[in-house]
Order: sequence, then C-alpha cells, then structure tokens
Amino acid sequence: MLRLENIKIREELNNEEVVKIACKKNNIRLEDVLEFYIFKISIDARNKEDIFYNYTIDVEVKDEKKYSKIKKVEKQVNQIEIIKKRKSEKRPVVIGAGPAGLFCGLFLAEYGLNPIIIEQGKTVEERQKDVEAFINTGKLNTKSNIQFGEGGAGTFSDGKLTSGIHDPLCKIVLNRFVDFGAPEQIKYINKPHIGTDNLVKIVSNIRNYIISKGGEFLFNEKVIDFEIKDKKLTKIISDNREIETDTAVLAIGHSARDTFEKLYEKDVYMEKKNFSVGVRIEHKQEMINNSQYGNKSKLNLPPAEYKLAYHDELTGRSCYTFCMCPGGFVMASSSEENTIVTNGMSKFARNEKNANSAVLVNVNPEDFKGESPLEGMYFQKELEKKAFKLGGSNYYAPIQRVEDFFENKKTDNLGEISPTYKPGVTYSNLNDILPEFVADTLKNGIKYFDTKIKGFANKDAILTGVETRSSSPVKIVRNDDFMAKDVYGLYPCGEGPGYAGGIMSSAVDGIKCAIKIIEHE
Repeated sequence: MLRLENIKIREELNNEEVVKIACKKNNIRLEDVLEFYIFKISIDARNKEDIFYNYTIDVEVKDEKKYSKIKKVEKQVNQIEIIKKRKSEKRPVVIGAGPAGLFCGLFLAEYGLNPIIIEQGKTVEERQKDVEAFINTGKLNTKSNIQFGEGGAGTFSDGKLTSGIHDPLCKIVLNRFVDFGAPEQIKYINKPHIGTDNLVKIVSNIRNYIISKGGEFLFNEKVIDFEIKDKKLTKIISDNREIETDTAVLAIGHSARDTFEKLYEKDVYMEKKNFSVGVRIEHKQEMINNSQYGNKSKLNLPPAEYKLAYHDELTGRSCYTFCMCPGGFVMASSSEENTIVTNGMSKFARNEKNANSAVLVNVNPEDFKGESPLEGMYFQKELEKKAFKLGGSNYYAPIQRVEDFFENKKTDNLGEISPTYKPGVTYSNLNDILPEFVADTLKNGIKYFDTKIKGFANKDAILTGVETRSSSPVKIVRNDDFMAKDVYGLYPCGEGPGYAGGIMSSAVDGIKCAIKIIEHE
C-alpha cells in the first residue's frame, strides 16, 4: 500500500473526491488505483482562520515501482492468528457482559470453546428500561442500571473508542464493532465514538452472534462465590446454580464491590491502586464550539471536544477532564441504594444543548489509613453516600454554580446554563462533602482550564456531584499467563481488576484473555 499523508481538505467532500485530490497531489494516475482505505481523518483547528480536515489515505496500485518515492505500508490485516491448544473439556465461564466480557466471549465462541457468560444484570434492551425508569422516577434496580447489565457501564456513555494504548488489537476491535452495526467512520476518524443509541443495537447483535457460535448467556444471575482447591479454581457459584469449571474470566467492571469483597475473602491477591474523584461540569455546547473552532469556518464541523490537564503545585495533585460528552447529558449512575454517582452520556448525533465532562482529582493509596486493598472502594462509597444526603436523600443530585463553588456558598439560583441530570437536582454547596484537597485542586484546575477554553470557568457553569467511578480502586494482580496470582484458572480482565480504562482498552484486554485461554494447554 502507498500511504498518502497530510491531505488538507477545506470543503465538504466525499471520500472518493478526497482520494482524487490526494492522488493528484502525489502524481498518482487514478487508473492505477485498485483500492483505497481512509486510514485517518482529524480536524486541525489550531488556526481558527484556517480550519481543515487532515486525511491520511492508503491506496493500492497496479505497479508500486512507478511510485517508489511514496511511503509504503503493509495492507491492514483484519484477522489475528491464534493457535488453539486448549484440551480441557470444561466450558470457560466469563463473569460480566461488558466490553471485556463480550469480546472475550466472542473469541472463545469463535474458537469452539462454548463459553458461559454470566451477567447479574439484564439484556441491554431490558436494562435500558430500568435505566429510563430510574431517570424518570428515581426507582433504582441495584442489579440492572447504568453500571450493571449487558454492555457494561460504557453502554450508557458516549461510546468513546479512543484509548491511550497503541495495540494492533485496537483495529480488530473497531472492525468487529463495524461488523456488528457500528458506523464505518469509526475505523478512521481521529476520535471515534458510537453513541448510546447505536451501542444498544450493537451489543444485542454481538450477543446473538455468540449464541449462534455455541456460547450461552445467563442474565439476572449473580456470582456469589468461588470454589478454589489447592490454589486451583474448581467451581463458580451463582445465586441460581453451581458450575464446575477450570477457567473463569473476571470481567466484572469497576463497580462490582460485592465481588471484590468475596475475592478478598478468598485470599485472591489484590492491591490498592490510584483512581480519581470529582464532579461533572456542564457548559453550553455552543460556547465549546466557539472556543475550539471560532466562527469563521464554513466546514460542517462536528460538536467540539476537549481534553485538559493541570498539575497543582500547591496541593501536589493532578486535575484533568475525563469522558467529555459533546451535546449530551449528565446521567444518574448509581448502582447501590442511597448513593449518588454521576456519569456523562451522548447519543451518536451529539446534538443536545449542553456539553459535559468529568473534572477529576487523583487519589492515591497513601490517602487511606487502613491496610485493606479495598480502602479506596470504601472511600468512593462514603463520598457517594454524602452526595445522596446532600442532594436530599431522594436520588436528586447536588449541584452548584461554578461561581458559588469558588466562593464556598450554597447555590440558590441558576444562570444561563441549566442542568441535565435526572430525576432531579438540589441546590447545594459541594465544598461540604468534597475532601479539601479535591475541592481546592478542582478550583485551581477549573481556573487554569479557562485559559485554554475561554468560558470554562463561566460563573453559571454547573457542577454536579459526584463522579467516583472513573476507574477501579483495586488491582487484582495477574501473572504472565493472565491468571490471578496464586489462583490457577482465574483470569482478571478489563477495567474492574485494573487492566483497562474504557470500552476500547477493555475490549482489547478481553481479546488478550481469550487468546491466553485458547492457547493454554
């Protein structure tokens, strides 16, 4: 393949028209082109006077020798080679049907291992009804909600497929998502996202395919115990049955607190790890667009995004934005009674009035006095309980204007920005519940972010508390075979055990665990 880079496009064109321009720029005859692939598209908005799309395109030509000066790359491979060595006749069990569990189950099924996938929540279609019921009525189902259920926590988010990892399996994940109904553009846009509305359908398609390949799903079923003999896994025990197995994948997600406690009780080795807590901030999407793009471009640009970070010399903490949702909503994301948890969500079109993002501050293991590796989990829960009480003990979230947050006073009225959180909100002072180091770092961070995005510290911007589930507070240590330390056959996988952070990296880790199982004799 020939790689054509730095193709600047300043008007709305289809891919075929862009390829013609790219070929002309590189003196490639169109009749020589056999096939083309859009490798990447990004938006260059550094100069607000001249915003353009920057394309990278791979083209296959009849005779590469004619174009010897153009960069050559290998043709994209959409398959990976896995050598099946597994001899055990016992079916592997996958605990959790989030992206890690689904992609692990997908590959196990395709290689004839007939996995059993256990999910304490409901199918994604039924789960969607429970989420809507909670938003509309405040009635929480602790087994089926934004955190628990088929598709995992990322299903009711923005469906972001960006990741800090640079693994060849990322391309495989994107291609498989497209196979199951995702928009083709996720293969090449710089910051791909699927949107909650698309994810619901895609997750359902993945499930049906796994079943067609011999996999089995057990919904509304909670794993409550593990039988471990001579440091080997022998049985999985749920609230409905016992399953003899020598292989179980812990794709349990970052909110499976009961399971973390059970594993700790079983002496499965785990450690404290860093995580972050904070709030959700809401602005008008129009303001974010103007700040990022200006108002002179004639391109039909997508709703603007941002990603910001700040290190506070006074507190020694880092503050950063996370899971930014253009044109979206702040979501009620509790999974336990009498707690408030927030998250962000966007549909594929990202066409709502407000933009939102988590603004988080790092928390370290040294911040907890206890020796248990679960201390971070208990810290999260205590903060969520305080937010529930501050919000009125009715699943209304405590909110505060940025100006009032800076001045440490309770909000008593709204300005130009209205909150999107449902079932409702309560005017509050978030300083009353946030640890001092978190509140102080947030204030300094928000002020700094205003120097990067004019209007970020808008006095009327809304802060909604609290965001605590950005990542897992524990790490279940695994060896080179991806098995838990000292427990043969137990595979910690994905975000919950501390090996991923988001849909993409979780799916990749699910595939890696599947490969280890398939290739393990």
